Amino acid sequence: MGYAGHEGDKGKARLVTARSFASFVAFVSLVASAVPARAEIVFFTTGRTLSVKAHRSEGESLVLILRSGGEIVCEPSIVARIAPDELPYPEPVVEPAVVAEAAVAAVPYGEIIDKVSAKHGVDAKLVRAVIQVESAYHERARSSKGAMGLMQLMPATARQYAIANPYDPASNIEGGIMHLKSLLERFRRPLALAAYNAGEAAVLRFHGIPPYPETQNYVSRILQLVER
Repeated sequence: MGYAGHEGDKGKARLVTARSFASFVAFVSLVASAVPARAEIVFFTTGRTLSVKAHRSEGESLVLILRSGGEIVCEPSIVARIAPDELPYPEPVVEPAVVAEAAVAAVPYGEIIDKVSAKHGVDAKLVRAVIQVESAYHERARSSKGAMGLMQLMPATARQYAIANPYDPASNIEGGIMHLKSLLERFRRPLALAAYNAGEAAVLRFHGIPPYPETQNYVSRILQLVER
């Protein structure tokens, strides 16, 4: 996940709606396997199943802990039952190439991205790559640090650009593009992306991309997507 506002890790996005859940299940099916591990099988009322690492209750919501490290927050009513998976199940590892191909194959909100990118003079392909890496196009994504929506706007960034509803796709894209443009006006593209993820202060302090594995991977993934 990116940073989009001030310094510090923003954590993994949590997906909050049934629509986000359906999209994420499709995404999880595209990952490759690595290390065997035990798991649980979630049986949904739609007939779908999903192997997860574990689950927990959180208030009136059900939290499914993904083997990839993320979480799905959903209504218990969409889950028929959860059973232990007695067989070893491989931990998924996200393949950047697979993610890139999925991003190219179908880009939601393409019309909004093209329109707002042209309005602010920002490369639409770059914006698509940022959204892919930030939230995988889940408009209700929220990180543990409070980053919101498609472009993972921090509350302070949303206020800075007068974004009243950061979960509204059009508003979120507008705010994210304006913020990205402001960084591109100050830094070269790799450094602007690093600032979007780790904050401007970190880029200035290290006089370049900060030596944070998350930020370095973030910049690399976006640039790979743009160059495809």
